[in-house]
Amino acid sequence: MITRLYIKNCLSFKEVDLEFNSGLNIFTGPSGAGKSILMREILASFGLEDVKSEIVEVNLNNSRIKNEEFDINFEEDIVIKCLKKEKARYFLNSQSLSKKTLSEISNNLIKYLSLRDTSDFKSETLIEFLDRYANKNFPEFQNIKIDFDNKYKEFIDIEKRLSKIKDDEKNLEDLKEFAKFEIAKIEEINPKENEYEELNSIKKALAKKEKIEVASKKASIIFENARAVNELLEILEVDSNFFDEAINEFTNILEKANDTLSELEDINIEETLNRIEKISSLLKRFGTIKECLEYKEQKQKELENYNNISYEKDELEQKYNQLNEIILNLAYKISNYREKSIGILEKSVNYYLDFLYLNSAKITLTNKKLDYSGVDFVEFTLNGVTISTISSGEYNRLRLALLSSISEFDIADNGVLFLDEIDANLSGKESDAISKVLIKLSKNYQIFAISHQIQLASQANQHFLVEKIDGNSVVKILDSTQRAKELARMISGENVTNEALDFVKNLLKS
Repeated sequence: MITRLYIKNCLSFKEVDLEFNSGLNIFTGPSGAGKSILMREILASFGLEDVKSEIVEVNLNNSRIKNEEFDINFEEDIVIKCLKKEKARYFLNSQSLSKKTLSEISNNLIKYLSLRDTSDFKSETLIEFLDRYANKNFPEFQNIKIDFDNKYKEFIDIEKRLSKIKDDEKNLEDLKEFAKFEIAKIEEINPKENEYEELNSIKKALAKKEKIEVASKKASIIFENARAVNELLEILEVDSNFFDEAINEFTNILEKANDTLSELEDINIEETLNRIEKISSLLKRFGTIKECLEYKEQKQKELENYNNISYEKDELEQKYNQLNEIILNLAYKISNYREKSIGILEKSVNYYLDFLYLNSAKITLTNKKLDYSGVDFVEFTLNGVTISTISSGEYNRLRLALLSSISEFDIADNGVLFLDEIDANLSGKESDAISKVLIKLSKNYQIFAISHQIQLASQANQHFLVEKIDGNSVVKILDSTQRAKELARMISGENVTNEALDFVKNLLKS
């Protein structure tokens, strides 16, 4: 149960600080005052909407939440807080957590019902509920559903592979020729890793070959004068070892240079430059020689697959047919459990419809083409006609009965229901019926509802007024006198009449 709400700087709300009791908490007020903004911000504190406030904080007790990761147990008091500057940050009992984790934790506590959302009657939505119910009440269902899901994923994968093979078959010869062409193109050059760098080194050496030869001839004159230098050093009585060592070192360098020149004599410059150009073209296309060779290997595998495509197709078709049979068998087993679950749901819906002056809702499973959810399609009828042909008032009451039944399963006792304009555009009789259902639900759940009808608002355990003063939205809890005045406004408009006040006072007494 939510015991306190604090909001700071949320759109038209500057600050909100409210305390709540159990039961039915109703919000009323003029259109545009900010009722829906307030409700969405409470939901945002649980990670179920986008936060608009600078600060939003809710306190809960008897929360019925259990989460080992955050060391939270049943019956524990909880504080959920969100701070927003550039982005929202969430905290649960001072521990930081993501919005996704918070919403997952909140799902067994919070249920939000809005008449603007009409997805609840969609077959896929109802199938999801039936599976949740079966998973909880029939232990063997979980393994069957897991087996179905895994087999279906495998089935779809094979279906995609078969589809690709069939597409490839149409262009098989073109694909083969292209693969052969790409392989031959690379094999013609037959590049080696690091070859480009080695060829460029040779190219640089070839560019210096003539200069080295000319310089070597000029430098060789030093040997003709070496004896004269030694004689001079001897006359000068200078040790000639340094000169002899220098001559020896120079001789070695010259010999290595001559060896390199001899090797370059055998190299064809034109062929080398042509080879560099070919490898350069591969580098421009693939980036590196390694990537080029990997591409060739990939094309060789593709060519091999193309040659084996008939064998692979036969093998996949056999697996496809086997899996299809297995999946259909599992899907029909799942249908049996859904059929049992539908009986429970239908009984619960009709129970609530008794309060809503309706009866004879029927929920049936019909077969459809196999997909990820199985072979079942869920259909609703009321008094023998489809819900697409019933009146809006009947539709809204039927939807409330369905959502009430699902809520009983989806959220724990002492959970919280949020209802956004659940009684909008309804007659007095229909609103009265809805209020009876919500009064019953409020015995087990804390309910927050926006209302525009006095039938529901008059039944509130706590009544809050949302209004705008000088452009700012404010919310306050009403005492008995203020409440009577607000209910009278809902009947007669802004100019409250004495007749409306008298009617409301009698209504509240009754």
